[in-house]
Amino acid sequence: MQIDGPALSGPRHILAFDSGIGGLGIVRAIQALAPDVCVDYLADTAIFPYGEQDDDFLIERIVFLLSQAIRRLQPQAVVVACNTASTLALEALRAAWPDMPFVGCVPPIRWAARITQTKVIGLLATRATVRRPYLSRLHTLYAPECTLIAHAAPGLAGCAELAFRGQDVPDSTILQEIEGLFIHPDSNRLHAIGLGCTHYTFVLDRLRALSPPGLTWLDPAPAVARHTCNLLAHLPQKTHAHPCAWFTALPDDEALFTHLKPYRFSAAALWEDVNEVEASYY
Repeated sequence: MQIDGPALSGPRHILAFDSGIGGLGIVRAIQALAPDVCVDYLADTAIFPYGEQDDDFLIERIVFLLSQAIRRLQPQAVVVACNTASTLALEALRAAWPDMPFVGCVPPIRWAARITQTKVIGLLATRATVRRPYLSRLHTLYAPECTLIAHAAPGLAGCAELAFRGQDVPDSTILQEIEGLFIHPDSNRLHAIGLGCTHYTFVLDRLRALSPPGLTWLDPAPAVARHTCNLLAHLPQKTHAHPCAWFTALPDDEALFTHLKPYRFSAAALWEDVNEVEASYY
């Protein structure tokens, strides 16, 4: 995977956070730009998917989990590689940890507005992202001249989890998740569609193949990776020898562990709310 971006030499240590495997698309993009960066990964799989959880509960949980992780793992920066977590909790995280750099991931409304040829843009996201005022503010600030077709796909993150594991996801299932994008009165002029959930990067090829021709799909992962590397370039080098993928609930299948190996994780471990953790090694 080749991504144009800043050159970054020397080791750095970051933590990436998501509700599941979605943030691994951003991890992959960071590793392509900066192979020496060491990434710890924390997935809150115990309450996946985030898009179906209560906002106040999520804010409290995200701040609690990441505060634990920052103290325990001592990263130089944290990538909140989840649209739901970013739109909800970035402000609270920065208030709790004013000296820790945080990089968020938000729906690419500005990008879509910049490249659209028809002034009709789309967003594929979770129900929580679609309903939040944050999305309306992005639309008002960055795309007021555009019609936005924002469609909630409640089951698509789960499809991406299966696809990541190498399991079959029928075309009909994905089509059912995305068809709402194409039944809006302005859908015939739809041009640029942003991914509003990091999980969707793992079904992006399927989305392209199953959607009408002529659409431009926008995955924010490379842009988030470039921003992260720009930030890390201003931080001192730091070696961290044993990156780990942590899960608040360990999956019961080996397929996930097998597909984690290309992301350079030497272990997968259970993240517990205690001082010690129980690791499960490949």
